[in-house]
Amino acid sequence: MYNNPYMVSYPNGYNQQEIYDRIDGQISQLQQMKNQMKNNQNQQHTQQPAINQTFQLAPNGAGGIRYVNSIEDVSKETIFVDTPFFSKDLSVLWIKTPSGDIKAYELNEIVQKDEKDLQIEFLMSQVNELKGMINNVSNVTNDDEPEVSTDTTGNDESVGTTTKKSKSTSIQRVSTSKKE
Repeated sequence: MYNNPYMVSYPNGYNQQEIYDRIDGQISQLQQMKNQMKNNQNQQHTQQPAINQTFQLAPNGAGGIRYVNSIEDVSKETIFVDTPFFSKDLSVLWIKTPSGDIKAYELNEIVQKDEKDLQIEFLMSQVNELKGMINNVSNVTNDDEPEVSTDTTGNDESVGTTTKKSKSTSIQRVSTSKKE
């Protein structure tokens, strides 16, 4: 007990009275702090909290992109700068100016094509061209008799003048089957 650092041995007399006064002072300070906290709580409950409300009068940035269902929704919107409006399926673009003018654009996806796609497209156009040539050929027969030719008139695409053809446009087909 004598080696305990928290136990300080004080002689009876003057020093002990000083300790009592110091303890009483600390108790009174704690009482004052307790009263101040009670007063602060009461004041906080009686005071109205400040209400802060802000209003945005102008748009942020340069307008931004907006999504709408129809052109009626575009016409209802108030804007301050040129603003693009997209339909929900991204197929139509409307651009509205601050004066209220609305321009509509149709959007189509651009598909990037590689070499194989381009080659397929080229070959398909050649096939279609050959089909057109076959459809334009008339009087396909296997007869060896000469046909009476008729004059045809058409536009020459390079010059734009009419030309007359007097040739026959028939094609002969020859069978080349082998006999055993």
